[in-house]
Amino acid sequence: MRTIANLKNLVVRRLAGRYIAGPDLADAVAVARRTAARGWQTTLCCWDGPEDSAQSVAASYRQAAGAIAGEQLDSYLSVKVRSLHYDLDLLGEVLEAARPAGIRIHFDSHDPLSATPTFRLLERALPRYPNLSCTLPSRWRRSLTDAEWAIELGIPVRLVKGQFPDAPGAECDPAQGFLQLVDALAGRRSHVAVATHDQPLARESLRRLRQAGTSCELEQLYGIRHGWEGVARPFGVGMRLYVAFGHAWLPYCLSQIRSRPIILAWLLHDLLRA
Repeated sequence: MRTIANLKNLVVRRLAGRYIAGPDLADAVAVARRTAARGWQTTLCCWDGPEDSAQSVAASYRQAAGAIAGEQLDSYLSVKVRSLHYDLDLLGEVLEAARPAGIRIHFDSHDPLSATPTFRLLERALPRYPNLSCTLPSRWRRSLTDAEWAIELGIPVRLVKGQFPDAPGAECDPAQGFLQLVDALAGRRSHVAVATHDQPLARESLRRLRQAGTSCELEQLYGIRHGWEGVARPFGVGMRLYVAFGHAWLPYCLSQIRSRPIILAWLLHDLLRA
């Protein structure tokens, strides 16, 4: 049993090394520097664990904002305000750290129950700091309404299929919902990040957005497969890598393998190539 456990940890660590920058902010900064050398932009995101306090998470976000500014990275910072307990004062500390360099703060998604308090906090923060954006999961029925809300506020959005399912009976087909969101946003004011590992869906989304004259980009998780630059280039859009770091990466990877078997397939492909 111990041998199996050791093998499992070895496999997960191999996966983490491929898709996670590392446990420390310095690891993410190093990835962002290398990415910038290729002409790509980055999103930095600190993955916290359940034992981390809201204050310690806020401190990690402030440090990340400081690193983006200090290194002059072409990056924005993605935060999970659920981990801040939706505390406007703690969020305000992060916004103040981002203010000198005008760093965009992105409100990432979690589960459907967190969506309403997340968007309420964004609305409260927007008058204080206008450079904000949010994620819209395509598998949630509410996201079409949330897209109209984002358009009204004039904030950028990141489109994802989403990790967490909607309530029973309410979930949309993720691919169909993705294109519905694209059509709702196309030709409107919001900048759109297309963040999916489904290449045909990404191409069709970029095609519709560019045809409507909508500012957009292709965003992928750090460790993406070869060929994604060729998806973005024909449409004349930029590439951005989502660079995650933090000490909670090991349990996160375990949960991701259970919920998204495709990640295990990617890992096996990498191991065979190695």
